[in-house]
Amino acid sequence: MNLRSRRDWGTLALKPDTYGRSRLGLPLEVWRPRGDCKLLLFGGIHGEEPETTFALSRALRQLSESSPQCAAVLAANPDGLIRGTRGNACGVDLNRNFPASDWQPNPVTHRSTLDDPSDVVLSPGEQPGSEPETTALMGLIEELKPNAVIALHAPLACIDEQSETPLGTWLAERTGLPHQSGVGYPTPGSFGSWGAEQGIAVVTYEFPLTSTDELVREHVPVLVELLTRSDL
Repeated sequence: MNLRSRRDWGTLALKPDTYGRSRLGLPLEVWRPRGDCKLLLFGGIHGEEPETTFALSRALRQLSESSPQCAAVLAANPDGLIRGTRGNACGVDLNRNFPASDWQPNPVTHRSTLDDPSDVVLSPGEQPGSEPETTALMGLIEELKPNAVIALHAPLACIDEQSETPLGTWLAERTGLPHQSGVGYPTPGSFGSWGAEQGIAVVTYEFPLTSTDELVREHVPVLVELLTRSDL
């Protein structure tokens, strides 16, 4: 698969489809593969992790044609990205809003920085699957039926999955990041929990705390490899 020259990386050559709308009415966009979808990559479900959207965009901008087997969602939470908030426009942590069996109605907390205690409060939603961004992503997965999903997050610097898969093992070997099960604290109602219950292999790719230049050097090439692979 031919890639675009670096002089053309300032724009996206490919057009997305809209798979839903956010709370504020922004389009939820997906770049579809030209063949059957074997893998879905998504970033930006937490608005305070904009590096995930940036890195996936940098990878997608190198493609001159649609990925053979990989779909991409740059921003699963565009309202949060625009406002700079972890949650969506209603203050819901979308990664605690999925209708997994472990969903809980209690407020959820997160850290302001890696060195701070987890004391910043968000809602998991009034009920599981209450948010349009959540239901739209689930609907997209039902439509695409990927074999696996890679959720991009930051900045815990690991490859996390509930059960070890060849994809997770490859990512850990390719990136040199620790391969583990769990991130050290409960994540009720997370996409990973919901996906596992749907029989979908979910791998969480946690970027390290680093500069955008380092992301471009070390992690964007990994995303390009995933987007261009035809053996998923």
